[in-house]
Formats: sequence, structure tokens, C-alpha cells
Amino acid sequence: MTSKTPPATNLTHFDSTGQAHMVDVGGKDDTHRIAVASGCIRMKAETLALIQSGTAKKGDVLGIARIAGIMATKRTSDLIPLCHPLALTRVAVDFSIDEGTSSVTCVAQAETVGKTGVEMEALTAVQIGLLTIYDMCKAVDRGMVITDVRVMEKRGGKSGDWVAD
Repeated sequence: MTSKTPPATNLTHFDSTGQAHMVDVGGKDDTHRIAVASGCIRMKAETLALIQSGTAKKGDVLGIARIAGIMATKRTSDLIPLCHPLALTRVAVDFSIDEGTSSVTCVAQAETVGKTGVEMEALTAVQIGLLTIYDMCKAVDRGMVITDVRVMEKRGGKSGDWVAD
């Protein structure tokens, strides 16, 4: 079942006086939580061909980007100031190539059993995976564009399940 959560009227990372704070999740129940995020990097056709051939100067671009995305999920709370550190139970980072648009799409899924969601971890995996592709290919294509990074779905927790339109 998919539910659309109404827009929040108050931002949860600010207290009643407007000061930033880490949200107290101590009273929440532990639940199985899943988040899926995706994003895309567009590039020259020649750059995509280089990635596909596996002959990029720095090595297996998508393999290294996958490991970078997985590593990034484990460091999300070090990068995003008000994120809770989480014990992740699963992280998957996958890439698909679209020759027609000369792009690579990254989809990341993060999971935990805990008191707070894993949307930020999934988003971090996507961003770092795509940034790694940029880093590894920038010598031949500085005009690559990272785009359309977003949460695609989340499951678990008090607010229930949500799927992007």
C-alpha cells in the first residue's frame, strides 16, 4: 500500500525557537526501513563507450563507482550534519547504461532495522556513485551533467510507504 504523506507544516530539524537540532527518535519503534534513490549522469557518446569498453585509464569505472556508493552510505552521518548514524543491514548500488541518451543511471537501495529512515543514505550512495564516474572520466569529458537525483521510494516507519510520482 502506498500513502502520500501530507506536506509537513514544521521542519523537524528546528526546535521551537528556530535553532537547528538533531531529531529525537528515542521514542520511535524499530522497524525495517528501505529507501531507493536514483540519479543520472549524461556524457559524450565517446565517454560512454570508454566506460562500456572497460578501458578507461583509471580502470573499471562502474565497479569503482559501485564500491564508492556503498562506502558513502556508511559515512552519511559524517557528511550530513543532523543525520543519525545508522546500522545499515543492506546496501545495493546498480548502474544501467542508456546509449540513446548517452547516460548512466544509478539506483541505490539502503536498508536498516531502526528508528529512522535511510533516505539520506540512499541519496548519498547515488550522488557519490555518480561523482565517482565524473571523477574517473573528467579527463576526457568535463561537460558531464549529473541530474534527476531523487528518492524513488521509502518503506517502513510511522509514516508508512511512499512511492514517487
